[in-house]
Amino acid sequence: MDLKNLTKKYSNDDITVVWKPGTCIHSAICFHSLPEVFDPGNKPWITISGADTERIIQQVNNCPSGALSYFRNGEGPEKSVE
Repeated sequence: MDLKNLTKKYSNDDITVVWKPGTCIHSAICFHSLPEVFDPGNKPWITISGADTERIIQQVNNCPSGALSYFRNGEGPEKSVE
């Protein structure tokens, strides 16, 4: 499996969170700040129903590697958060 090009998507009614494992530096900021959503001990490790959309967006915005991004459903291509 080619992790560099692998992309996983997790959606709720409002947004889709995109995770690119080949980009992830495993800083654990997402897990420590919002464990209700990001828990590497679970499969899948992102439970998008674990918090409200705005809290998830705030946490995705804190991803230092850019491995996490999101887009609003119905608005087209994903927006990288930098």
